[in-house]
Amino acid sequence: MSGPMEGVRVLEVAQYTFVPAAGAVLADWGADVIKIEHAERGDAQRGIVKLLGLDVYSENSSFFPIMEGPNRGKRSVGLALDNPASRGVLEELVRRSDVFLTNYLPGSRSRLGIDVDDIRALNPDIIYVRGSGFGARGPDADKGGYDSTAFWARGGSASGVTAPEADRVAGMPAGAYGDSMGGMTIAGGIAAALFKRARTGETSVVDVSLLGVGAWVTQFSVNLALLAGEPLPVVEQPKHGAPGNPLSGAYRTSDGRWIQLTMLQPGRYWPEFCAAVGRTDLVTDPRFADVHALMRNATEAAEIVAEIFERGTFAEWLDVLGRLKGQWAVVQNSWEVGQDAALRANGLVAPVVDAEGVGRELVGSPVQFDEVPAVLTRAPQFAEHTDDVLRELGLDDEALLALKIEGAVT
Repeated sequence: MSGPMEGVRVLEVAQYTFVPAAGAVLADWGADVIKIEHAERGDAQRGIVKLLGLDVYSENSSFFPIMEGPNRGKRSVGLALDNPASRGVLEELVRRSDVFLTNYLPGSRSRLGIDVDDIRALNPDIIYVRGSGFGARGPDADKGGYDSTAFWARGGSASGVTAPEADRVAGMPAGAYGDSMGGMTIAGGIAAALFKRARTGETSVVDVSLLGVGAWVTQFSVNLALLAGEPLPVVEQPKHGAPGNPLSGAYRTSDGRWIQLTMLQPGRYWPEFCAAVGRTDLVTDPRFADVHALMRNATEAAEIVAEIFERGTFAEWLDVLGRLKGQWAVVQNSWEVGQDAALRANGLVAPVVDAEGVGRELVGSPVQFDEVPAVLTRAPQFAEHTDDVLRELGLDDEALLALKIEGAVT
């Protein structure tokens, strides 16, 4: 079955994760994504071997998850954009592409001749896409940024998850956390721009910033602050449960695991929960006898719920909670997420074969079409497809050799 983006060609001049992740999503959806890499160094992310204290490479293998996630399904061309001899190749690729995708800063785009006007002069119908740290306009338009700075810190998430009394700012829960959200956002913007072009014949310049994505995901708090006209007050959170609701919050089991309850209608689910744990007396307890009393005395109720949870093991609680209608989930680590039965049943942990022919697995992009999981192919090796792509442009072996001698291609 063909993907919805089959027949779309994307020319990606980008590195690291934020913008390349968008290319990976489009490749999952069937687009032909040609990744332009620096002719000598390749994508700078290829040089990262340790991130957040973790090794991000595999011994005796070319399979690097840090590259595979945001680059699967693409073709890599090593092209020296700063070498005039490469210009003809770039121009022909632009003419044959539907989308030009970049995260280069304005100064670099201008110097390399890949800014909007440069690309539109070659292909007036191309959709031009910029991923940035802080937006295409304003005081920081020329400033670079990572998701840890633009998305996490400046976008409000770091403040939102750092306790007032903390002696350090909380870090992102995973590498490329904001980059991955941003890449999916860019992919959605490209899809909309392609739809507009097909419907009206008009093309677009698409802009997505990490700061904008950061503000979007914290919009609940930002919007409340805008309404209040000042910073939001610090709400003291109870040790257990949530303000006004003992059935919303994380509870620890006797063997040290955590279970998250999010039953937003405590009055509806309280009797069922109490019956399931053998505490029907709590249903008629005057402190919790109706929803108003329960919410008034939520802190006391949550303390009781915490004590109940601490008397059962994780496995025992899975059995009990599995019989309830209320909403809950286990708190999973990264390995458990990768083994999650629901993810696997929906094909969202997908097989992929690496360059050595070894079977691996990657998390798939979360959008599916017609209930068919995306079929993943590995990320390209550096400049792996240079010769193939250039031959598609009509270059013969003699022309390829000449470009290589000039250092224009790898």
